[in-house]
Formats: sequence, C-alpha cells, structure tokens
Amino acid sequence: MKYELLAWPPDGPKLRLDHERFSYAGKFVMTNTGKAVARTADGRLVAAVAFNADRTDEDTLWLRYVTVDRERRGEGIGPRLCRLVRDRAVDRGYDRLRIAVNNPFAYEALYRTGFTYTGETTGIAELILEYPTPNSDTDVDADWTERERYQAGLEEYRARDLSADEEAFLESQRDSEPPETGNE
Repeated sequence: MKYELLAWPPDGPKLRLDHERFSYAGKFVMTNTGKAVARTADGRLVAAVAFNADRTDEDTLWLRYVTVDRERRGEGIGPRLCRLVRDRAVDRGYDRLRIAVNNPFAYEALYRTGFTYTGETTGIAELILEYPTPNSDTDVDADWTERERYQAGLEEYRARDLSADEEAFLESQRDSEPPETGNE
C-alpha cells in the first residue's frame, strides 16, 4: 500500500471517486481542500482524506472527510492514512488537528490515530476529536481520565438510533480502555 499526501489547501486536486465504493465521494471534487490518498501496488485508489485549515485559527487543521473503499474497510487503511496527514501537518507547523465523526467505527479509527474526544459535538451531532489530546483551553471536561474520555464519546453514540453492527461494536467496548495508538 502506498500512502501519499497530494497537496495542501487551498491547492488540492479534484478526486473523482466512485460513489458506489466510497462514502462522501462528491466532497473530493472540491479543490480548496488538501488531499491524501492510499493506493494499492497497482495504483488503485482505496482511501482518501480531505482537509483544510480552520477558518478562524490558522494553527488548526481540520480533517473534513475520510473515506475508504467499502471492500477494504476494517483493514486499518483509514487510520494509517490519517496518521500520515497528522504527522505531515505537525511537521508543517499546525498545533492542533480536529475532526468531527458521525459513527462509532470512525470514532474508534481516529482514536487509533491518536485523536481523542473533546466532549464537544457539532450542530449535526458529530463528535469532535482532537490531536493532540485537548488541553484545558479547548476541553469541555479537562478532568476526564483517558478511559472516561473514550467512554464518554461511546456513550454519545449509544443514545442514538444505530445499526445492529454499531450496537454490537458499542457493546463490545463497554467499560473498555481506549484502543492502542498504532504507529505502523
């Protein structure tokens, strides 16, 4: 697998993704977001991330959309690609990265990348995660332990109308510690 950062915002390329294989496919044709991709050895695109700077804080980068080919989900491709963007953004001078996630699988994947729940949600009920771990200036509850922070996010999802797979996943994580942060 080849992981590649294609461009920084606002000079991102258009990516035309197959809407049957990728969620959010239409969001990747915008050219004002940076893009990173994962490709197989034969060049087939299997994942993409779109990102841009925060409109009010130039030291913060937002991961806007993360998508993995439906046939390749669960293989760790998304977290590895997000880790690439995270590391390059830090090298580029961003102090903080944020992402809003709308399901427990994305929540878990971003936790594996070192993002943690801030205690905040967006107006459309996405949970906001941040890297590095939020500090008292940005954190809703700075007194949380790592486990309490992780479980608080999962609890937000438990209160929603979920698929059977999501419910089973959340039950399997009840009272668990946050996942290990992979560095592969």
